[in-house]
Amino acid sequence: MAMQGRFHYYEGYSMKEVTFPVRVMYELGIKTLFVSNAAGGMNPAFKIGDLMVITDHINFFPEHPLRGKNFPTGPRFPDMHEAYDHELINLATKIAKEKKIRLVYGVYVGTTGPTFETPAEYKMYRTLGGDTVGMSTVPEVIVAHHCGIRTFGISVVTDLGGFDNPVEVSHEEVQEAADKAQPLMTEIMREMIKRTA
Repeated sequence: MAMQGRFHYYEGYSMKEVTFPVRVMYELGIKTLFVSNAAGGMNPAFKIGDLMVITDHINFFPEHPLRGKNFPTGPRFPDMHEAYDHELINLATKIAKEKKIRLVYGVYVGTTGPTFETPAEYKMYRTLGGDTVGMSTVPEVIVAHHCGIRTFGISVVTDLGGFDNPVEVSHEEVQEAADKAQPLMTEIMREMIKRTA
């Protein structure tokens, strides 16, 4: 099953609506979820166009996707120490090495948007341990983890922020960087699906 795009919290959807597709996936028997996003890079070692394998996340959304009555798909208080599956990360690393595709690794910070971050916000998120920041992914991953679905995530670094020289960013520039990196990300994910099927 593949989704083209997603529902975003900043568009006015509730967390239950944002994560509803994951609930449908669970009911259809999906066991593994691949997620991707366009994100601002805060790690000084990153370059625009880099593919960052998400190793963990920091949730800055004001509404939690598991708030309310607990769904019977998982425990009331799910453990989140491995929200991003280590075996899948290792597999992606192996494939990227075989195909000579550069991967970087780090923590994704999920925020509401729809504004891009201020220079001060970039610095704060970096200080807290973030490597990329974006407006999606975290709610879906939380619900997938609650459902027992293994998850693998990649951020496409589409812009850089939080450094001494602030860089203005436009939606068009973000889209252009994402479009250039997408074929490499697709190549890795396609091969991962072949080897995990």
